[in-house]
Amino acid sequence: MTRVAAFIPDLLFGSRVQGALAAAGHEVELISSEGRVRELLTDGETAPPEVLVVDLTDAELGGAELVAALAAEGRLGGTRTLGFYSHVDTPARERAEQAGFDLVVARSRMAREGAQLVARLGSGQAPA
Repeated sequence: MTRVAAFIPDLLFGSRVQGALAAAGHEVELISSEGRVRELLTDGETAPPEVLVVDLTDAELGGAELVAALAAEGRLGGTRTLGFYSHVDTPARERAEQAGFDLVVARSRMAREGAQLVARLGSGQAPA
C-alpha cells in the first residue's frame, strides 16, 4: 500500500483516479487546493505521502510550478511525484520535466496504468 496525495481539482477525473488507486490497495487523499498539498508535506504529526499525483492539464493550476517550489523549499523529502498532462499539451509535459517530476505521463496513461505507476514510485522502483 502506498500513501498518495492526488492534487486533481477535476472532480470527475479525480474520483476516477482515486477509485482506481484505492481498488489497488493504495491509501488516497483527493486534494483540490495547493494549500492542502503544502499542509500534507509539512505536517509534523503525520507522515507525508509517498507519492504526490498532480494534474497538469489546467495551466492556471500551476502544478509544475508548485512541485518546483516544493522541491526548492526542500519539502518533498521522500515524496515521489507523478504528473499527468493532456497528450496534445507538449509544453505542459516539458514544464513538468523541467520542474523535476519523477514521472510525467499522458492523462490517458494515468487512467489506464495509474495504480501500477503509483506502486512503482511508492516502492522506490525506477519509473517506467
